[in-house]
Amino acid sequence: MKKLYTLLLAVSITAITASATTNMVKHKIKSGDTLYSIAHKHHISIAEVRKFNSMKKGAVIKVGQVIKVPTTTKMNRKIKIIKSVRKHKKSNNILRTALKKHAKPLASNRVKRRRTVTVDDIFFKSAQPNIAAFNSFGFSTTKGKKIITDAKKKLGRRYVWGAVGQRDTYDCSGFTSYVYRKNGISIPRTSIRQSKFGKFVSRGNLKKGDLIFFDTSKRRKGYVNHVGIYMGNGKFIHASSAKKKIVVSKLASFYAQRYRGARRPL
Repeated sequence: MKKLYTLLLAVSITAITASATTNMVKHKIKSGDTLYSIAHKHHISIAEVRKFNSMKKGAVIKVGQVIKVPTTTKMNRKIKIIKSVRKHKKSNNILRTALKKHAKPLASNRVKRRRTVTVDDIFFKSAQPNIAAFNSFGFSTTKGKKIITDAKKKLGRRYVWGAVGQRDTYDCSGFTSYVYRKNGISIPRTSIRQSKFGKFVSRGNLKKGDLIFFDTSKRRKGYVNHVGIYMGNGKFIHASSAKKKIVVSKLASFYAQRYRGARRPL
């Protein structure tokens, strides 16, 4: 019965399309006209304009030239829209069926009422509450904590300008690049280049593991010359040239006044 209905519908559409008339109007080329603008105005393709005027591909139109433009009836345009919508819907149904057949459900540890993530959750819904929690760092929520853990292992190590781990010594950007590299993330070597790498993060959205940047120059020249790793709760860890070692500081007073932004390498 369904196949018969589909067949009758197809025949009906063919019949209506055949009965839809094609008209022709004359268009005088004005300054600024292009084949695209003419075709777009009349809801037809450039190929149809060329065909009606026996134009070769690449033909140049001139101001004052009169060309013929085919125009279809409103009914014909509506049928094209209906076909396009049905084709799109059919493609979505085919994709959904294939994914349901081959994709395995993903276990969710956080939601008790629903223990799997369906194909619809992944591809066809804007909200994805059942996927294991991912922060905007681009990794699982444990990644930021791991970066902080590795950074804290270096507390008290000596600050040496230009060092990136030689003899367990570091400068500020050498320290951050070392910790990130230890976690499988490659970032630029210097603080100024690190400040342009990854995703910008506003101060109110800082997360553990984010890189935060400062201008610690006496005259506050406005450029980045220092970097640390945000630890949460208004604190960050960094290789301090003033204290000659790796320390934890508060993002307040001195550093709050010299804060220049934050980045989240992806």
